[in-house]
Amino acid sequence: MVDFDLLDLTIQLTEDCARLLDVAAAGLLLADASDRLRLLAATSEQARHLEVFQLQQDQCPCLDCYRSGAPVSVTDLREHAGRWPEFVAAAAQQGFRSVHAIPMRLHTDVLGTLGLFGSQGGDLNSEDLALAQAFAHVASIAIVQQHSAQTRSSLLPELQVAVASRGVLEMAKGIVAATCAVDMQEAFVRLRRHARAEGRPLSLLARELVDAQSGARTALVTAIVETARDASPLL
Repeated sequence: MVDFDLLDLTIQLTEDCARLLDVAAAGLLLADASDRLRLLAATSEQARHLEVFQLQQDQCPCLDCYRSGAPVSVTDLREHAGRWPEFVAAAAQQGFRSVHAIPMRLHTDVLGTLGLFGSQGGDLNSEDLALAQAFAHVASIAIVQQHSAQTRSSLLPELQVAVASRGVLEMAKGIVAATCAVDMQEAFVRLRRHARAEGRPLSLLARELVDAQSGARTALVTAIVETARDASPLL
């Protein structure tokens, strides 16, 4: 089994993808054992909110991408208000005007989707689309290599663990945000900075914080705050 933190890797992949493709945000959705998409990674709280919202809808770009196994490109969401009224309104509220969804594949199986969100209208050119597909492919390979699986059915228990680790991270972010009086994005930055400073997987740090008793939790949050105070900006 390959030794890396899948949660941290997929978050880094979405951040690199958003930066290189010059889109406002990116998010990664992974299908669980019930064939429902779940959030695994997002580059911003705005993207996270929109990804979670669209998972509550029966029709939206990323769901269409997952079901068809083909990329879905929406260059101007305002032109699709009749097709996805709730999603278009939610995207506009978060400052997004375009969406591009790319399938994550394992052979013929679709594992999930990579969603790209633009603050301006516009299409992805062929080179950007190929790069986005490459990022989705890397995410798929990372999941397969970590668990040495060849089919989606054999991956399902591990996919459940990966999805659950994202939920634990959200709880850990909430603890740091409430304790340090910062927003959720800053709480995430502090958690990841501390994990990297300590050479620990982000998912394990989040689990330790969530499971810790009061005294141990206070000590861990204090250490996270100290790392944030002493560290240089996170790359």
